[in-house]
Amino acid sequence: MIPIRRFVGLRTAARIQLPPVSASWSRQSYATRAPPPPPFQTVETCPSPTCRCAAMPEFPDGLDIDQKSNLNGVISGYAEQVLICTGKDDWTSKIEDENSGDNLAADLKELFGRGGKYTDPFHNVSVLNASMPSTPSPREGLQSSSAYLFPSFKYIPHLPRVSFEHVDALAKAYILPEKLHSAHDGLSPIHRDRLTRSEAYQNLLVGVQDVQDVLVLICGHGGRDARCGIIGPVLRDEFEAKLASQGFDVLLGPVQVGNDGLHKIEGEESHTERKPAARVGLISHIGGHKFAGNVIVYIPPTMKTPAGEKHPLAGHGIWYGRVEPQNVEGLVAETVMKGNVVAEKFRGGIDSQRRILRI
Repeated sequence: MIPIRRFVGLRTAARIQLPPVSASWSRQSYATRAPPPPPFQTVETCPSPTCRCAAMPEFPDGLDIDQKSNLNGVISGYAEQVLICTGKDDWTSKIEDENSGDNLAADLKELFGRGGKYTDPFHNVSVLNASMPSTPSPREGLQSSSAYLFPSFKYIPHLPRVSFEHVDALAKAYILPEKLHSAHDGLSPIHRDRLTRSEAYQNLLVGVQDVQDVLVLICGHGGRDARCGIIGPVLRDEFEAKLASQGFDVLLGPVQVGNDGLHKIEGEESHTERKPAARVGLISHIGGHKFAGNVIVYIPPTMKTPAGEKHPLAGHGIWYGRVEPQNVEGLVAETVMKGNVVAEKFRGGIDSQRRILRI
């Protein structure tokens, strides 16, 4: 016969005296707590247009815009975003395949992509192509590329395509972090040094300057998804028109860098005060094609409001989704001019400390 074990019942077990639970404490614990306020000013909806705007383009069957899913927080975290000036409005599905793989995007993805020399899960680098043209090469016949860095707000005018040396210098001088995440504390000194920025490499890159223009970037990657390829150019034209109507000098040509390395603006006279300037460009895939049009607005750290005060979003990048031509005037008025984030279109953002922003 198998012996039967008797378990001690709850009545004979030692009792633990718990403090009485008050009704007020219980209600507070289970009540829905209001989220903390966002670290920026918001308006709930985009203002209606006050003037004529372009019509919303039609999309192929089966490629509708997702109007129902939540937009807030639909953004991939990044510590630095590199925009490569290609002078083209569209690219192959994978930008690293352009020109049979001989391009700056492929070089940077080799360094920062999975298994790359500088891969760091705590310092994600986003590499995009952009439609803005590169600064002309200082030497005739020398192939060169230009790039923007955000949120560093740096412009690198000359990256010669003659060796990998300048690509590596770009990574070490401006893209890698100045300080590693604490998760890397156990790495050897040599490994830590390899993953950390070094100012010594800045001497290899000439003409580098701070970005003082507002940049509006619109996903127009038709080679990846037709929706962005269709709406991107429409939004670009609309943003250029609405920014100009607000008094911005909308720059279309390449950034000109003089022999002294100083920024030259088309038509700028040395004795006149520079108007606020903006550039609008198409960019490659940033995720969320179903939310086209996808727009990123970068406000330079030096930006001021029309009243002459520091712009509330200076040094920030604000991501919007489901932007239609009728929304452009409102986004320019609220975000670019006043520093307000339009909540209904907000996907996320990044501040000058590389913190990803959500509502």
